[in-house]
Amino acid sequence: MTEIKPVVQAEMLIRRPVEEVFEAFIDPEITTKFWFTKSSGRLEAGRRISWDWEMYGVSDEIHVLEIEPNKRIRIESSDGTQTEWSFTSRAEQEAFITITNTGFTGSTEDIVNQALDSMGGYTMVLCALKALLEHGISLNVVSDKAPDAHVTQ
Repeated sequence: MTEIKPVVQAEMLIRRPVEEVFEAFIDPEITTKFWFTKSSGRLEAGRRISWDWEMYGVSDEIHVLEIEPNKRIRIESSDGTQTEWSFTSRAEQEAFITITNTGFTGSTEDIVNQALDSMGGYTMVLCALKALLEHGISLNVVSDKAPDAHVTQ
């Protein structure tokens, strides 16, 4: 039987300078406006950072493997999956972002479910970032995706 090794990709054109889009993923002051709710710090190569989604009562410890300013970010999550953001400047006010997620493990069903969840999640994150940077709107898509899963505070 062939081993399943899906590669998830989510992509989006954001009409803002590549430096601004890159910084949105590096700086938790910005990232918390469209993705997770809390972070232990800025992304820097070699650092371990904690990300929290307080509404769901979950967190993840990520290891920042590589950062190439305005071009690439590569991390490893606590589950062993790796995610890479690639940033391409298309014009002075346009950045194209590709997020690639790999390394899913478990049964075939687990791997497929993880890949589907990842694709949907990263697509929502890119849409939320686009709304924030292009229009100054916070969509709350991460929190609103599963309101019945919110933990009581």
